[in-house]
Amino acid sequence: MSSVRRALISVSDKTRIGELGRKLNELGVEILSTGGTAKLLQDEGVPVRLVSDYTGFPEMMGGRIKTLHPKIHGAILGRRHLDEDIQAMQTHEIEAIDLVVINLYPFEATIRKENCTLEEAIENIDIGGPAMIRSAAKNYKDVGVVVDPADYDVVLEELSGNEGGLTLETRKRLSQKAYSLTARYDATISRYLAGQQESKTTFGPSFQEPYEKIQDLRYGENPHQSAALYKDVQASENDLVSARQLQGKELSFNNFLDMNAVWELVSEFEESASVIVKHSNPCGVALGINQRESFIAARETDPVSAFGGILGFNHPVDKATAEEITKNFVEVIIAPGYAPEALEIFAKKKNVRVMEMPETAVKHSPRRYDIKRVGGGLLVQDADTLGYDPKKLSSVSERTPTEEELASLKFAWIVAKHVKSNAIVYARGNETVGVGAGQMSRVDSARLAIEKAQKPVAGCVMASDAFFPFRDAVDAAAENGITAIIQPGGSIRDNEIIEAANEHKMAMVFTGIRHFKH
Repeated sequence: MSSVRRALISVSDKTRIGELGRKLNELGVEILSTGGTAKLLQDEGVPVRLVSDYTGFPEMMGGRIKTLHPKIHGAILGRRHLDEDIQAMQTHEIEAIDLVVINLYPFEATIRKENCTLEEAIENIDIGGPAMIRSAAKNYKDVGVVVDPADYDVVLEELSGNEGGLTLETRKRLSQKAYSLTARYDATISRYLAGQQESKTTFGPSFQEPYEKIQDLRYGENPHQSAALYKDVQASENDLVSARQLQGKELSFNNFLDMNAVWELVSEFEESASVIVKHSNPCGVALGINQRESFIAARETDPVSAFGGILGFNHPVDKATAEEITKNFVEVIIAPGYAPEALEIFAKKKNVRVMEMPETAVKHSPRRYDIKRVGGGLLVQDADTLGYDPKKLSSVSERTPTEEELASLKFAWIVAKHVKSNAIVYARGNETVGVGAGQMSRVDSARLAIEKAQKPVAGCVMASDAFFPFRDAVDAAAENGITAIIQPGGSIRDNEIIEAANEHKMAMVFTGIRHFKH
């Protein structure tokens, strides 16, 4: 194991860099550095050799050219066991660099700024840093590369206990971590620049999404599957992965799937909303000024499915609602906040997972994708972010819906968007009465929603996520007293469907928008 005699330190994130420099100096390591890093180390009393003095070439072009020099990359890439490399280093007076401590220009932080310009983003693309990191990572047999302040202690401990050297195992691990950083960095730049193109509807020849590991999970959908949670590095700070767990058992893979489903739906509403999800499908939704009453209404839509469900609220949970929630078993509660009294009530149910979403959003909204894996590849599409737009509705029946029916249709349509296809939702006012999800035929979903309803569906409205291929579901709805229907339209049998609505004196509106959710 060769000892570390010379280190190159050049960092944007200067966390603990003075401490690292002092301890390396105490271990007899010569330090090369540049710009602001060198000044900080010198201010901390750490002897520093400027890279420009070592290379004999000044920094130039506003700091763009500092380390892009053969005496730097030769010092990093030179293989200590090859006579040819050793001879070249001696001939060109290249002194070996054994440790490279680098982190990169803050490109991610820069593009998250609300008023970031393209020019500002471009200036924060690091060139020399990734080049040195990749050089050191490639030559891990002879060089250690550190890109994360979290690794400083491990490196210093090894240097102190291994005669000034790093083990091969540590250098391998650091190399892999370094390549992960540069891959993420390049993917972030690629995604940002793609978002600057005029066309927002095209997809590039390759697809890179930079993700950062947040945590390992107990297991995947089933106990024999390993799993982990990763965060999109460009995600808004009020996305699900930023939720804070206040209490309860460790979160599972399935918990996150269900939490995402509940939060996507509850976030659609400005009014105080209560949503219950089971296996990624809403089984009860209600709106109301009185949060407790709206939660009860949501629960009573399908009390059997609500048992052990995932609960979502778009307003802070109050004491009365918390008392009602704890009357039955629930897995997870997610909301933007909780009254202190509510948290005291939940604390008595130690296994219940209580999640708090950030209250404010960072105004940074990169293009959102929906990604599904298929054998050997990915299917990538834009996320379905279209909401309810009354201007695009068209009344196609002889009878137009009443104002009361229109309000119920809006509510039912928003809920149907988040139900797995084929999706049918019966609603009255701001409450779901029956939900039919994931059936192979639309008429089966319509019948299932009626079977699961705990209240009479007569007088309800119906929402369908896609058009009706036949009139059978409309006839079934009419037989059970449904008064109005909202659906996309677009079937080759639309005329038959409209005729059925007219026969039953039902109101029908087309949205022109389909919300399939497979």
